[in-house]
Amino acid sequence: MLQPEHVETAAGVASQAAEKFNAGEVIIEHVSNSPLDHPLIHLPPVFGIDFSITKHVFMLWVVAALVFLIVTVTVRRYLRQDRLIPSGFMNALEVVVEFVRDGIVEPNVGRKWVKSWTPLLLTFAVFILAANAIGLIPIFDVLSLINHSVLHLPEESFMARVLHGGTTATGNYNVTAALATVTFFAIVIAGARAHGFVQHWKNLVPHGLPLPVTLMLIPIEIMGMFVRPFALTMRLAANMTGGHIAILAILSFVFIFTELSGQALVGVGIGIPSVVLAALVSALEIIVVAVQAYVFTLLTAVFIGMAIHAHH
Repeated sequence: MLQPEHVETAAGVASQAAEKFNAGEVIIEHVSNSPLDHPLIHLPPVFGIDFSITKHVFMLWVVAALVFLIVTVTVRRYLRQDRLIPSGFMNALEVVVEFVRDGIVEPNVGRKWVKSWTPLLLTFAVFILAANAIGLIPIFDVLSLINHSVLHLPEESFMARVLHGGTTATGNYNVTAALATVTFFAIVIAGARAHGFVQHWKNLVPHGLPLPVTLMLIPIEIMGMFVRPFALTMRLAANMTGGHIAILAILSFVFIFTELSGQALVGVGIGIPSVVLAALVSALEIIVVAVQAYVFTLLTAVFIGMAIHAHH
């Protein structure tokens, strides 16, 4: 039978273990969605599907609202001018529009279809770029620090719950899968508009091939139809999640080595190179943010162009 002092000792050890820094828990906390059992806004399921508002759904709304407001205000202010000469942010917005139209859409879908598909691909580029970029801004980390040191809000409050979870919505595979699903249907619609619905499916396999080769190619091409959106899903989400995990893992070295050594001086010694390395990875992440938005938009344009120009 345990003596009282043994019970107290065991309780003390358990308390110390609970207070130790858990790198895995901290990393997952900063990149994952809010748990389904504690959503920001709980909604009743519809046909067995939970439509509750989680952190990443909230971030999708934030990104969509910001993009809509900024672009709308900028364009309206530009159209009210006497001389339609872009300046300031409108100049940057025009550069983005022309780059997507002339550098991505037209070379892949052709001049005939450029006006049809530029709006969709421009929306992809701007939305993904904004969602990726917002994930690099530590807004919620600063709010969490203020809450921890000043406000002390209860965990059940909306403000406290919104601080938990990742801010990069494009790091969620459900979000990127939804974007890739739009790409999938865009490919089918583009091929059907260019060649007709039936002819589009016939174009999956080149004409004039022997029957055995045609029968072999049909399942391969059908699988290829689903591999393309799957690749878009995994590439975007993995790159956005991987960058944040790398930064958090590097910064975790400070706390891990401090606990292992039991001396704060060791943590300071490890902290300096860790912060420098994390800053360099963050700088790389800025490049990745733009590159991933570009790659997703470019590949979507390429896939749509392949459906339109199937005879090539």
